[in-house]
Amino acid sequence: MVSVTERIQQLKKERNAIILAHNYTLSEIQDLADFVGDSLGLSMEASKTSADVIVFCGVTFMGETAKILSPDKTVLLPEPDAHCAMAAMCTGKQIKDYKTAHPGCTVVGYVNSTAESKKEMDVCCTSSNVIKVIESLRGKDVLLVPDRNLGVYASSETGIPIKLWNGFCSVHHGITAAQVMDLMQKYPDALVMAHPECRTEVLELADHVGSTESMIRTARTSDKWEFIVLTEIGMRHRLKKENPGKTFHFLENAVCTTMKMISPESVLDSLENGTGEVTLGRDVLEGARAPVVRMMDLT
Repeated sequence: MVSVTERIQQLKKERNAIILAHNYTLSEIQDLADFVGDSLGLSMEASKTSADVIVFCGVTFMGETAKILSPDKTVLLPEPDAHCAMAAMCTGKQIKDYKTAHPGCTVVGYVNSTAESKKEMDVCCTSSNVIKVIESLRGKDVLLVPDRNLGVYASSETGIPIKLWNGFCSVHHGITAAQVMDLMQKYPDALVMAHPECRTEVLELADHVGSTESMIRTARTSDKWEFIVLTEIGMRHRLKKENPGKTFHFLENAVCTTMKMISPESVLDSLENGTGEVTLGRDVLEGARAPVVRMMDLT
């Protein structure tokens, strides 16, 4: 009897498909994928792949971004109802209304946003390149949406004033300084790595602040053998896989249940039946493309 994994591999060949998976997905999904990475890395893979079909194992805004970058390709979301809560905290209408009320304001949108919202932005960013994006706008009136914590971090790093939106990632925002200090007391020799979606008081305790990909690089190049990792727990799998012998401590409640919705069975269903195909109107595709491409140009 053919296993789920074997059937997925067969269908990939038949349909000329590629599987992209975010660092926060289940370990079995990461092991199925052709490429595992953060939002920026996955966007880059989606833009340059020669595959006809992209199976995007992540939340819906990620599949939408892939479709924006590759409008002629079929993009499938194994779990089309896996919506990012933070992405829903800032709508396209809200951005449009803000720009009307604040003419001349440049809107920087975190890639963790819907396609409808991206259409109203001037430039997108990820946690990997937010500093570079903000630096490119020095002297301008800037609003960053939707993640308030990312905006505070970018402003503190660049010295550039940034207007903030009141959005947040519940997983990262839920990490407290008290929790981190408790881990530091338990593991005093560990290097502390934090994602910039965390609160300021948490970032101040970290030795390294950066995207999940920068955490991967830091863990690989550091002479430390023990790490406290302040991000979603799905990162544990890749960190351990790529750094044998090193130890990684996470907060066990730092779980994105939305990312965990994706299963091998749902990946198989999308490949077999074309379920979860991303469709966007031409106005959204065309309007959202420019800010996403600007983000890619500033990597």
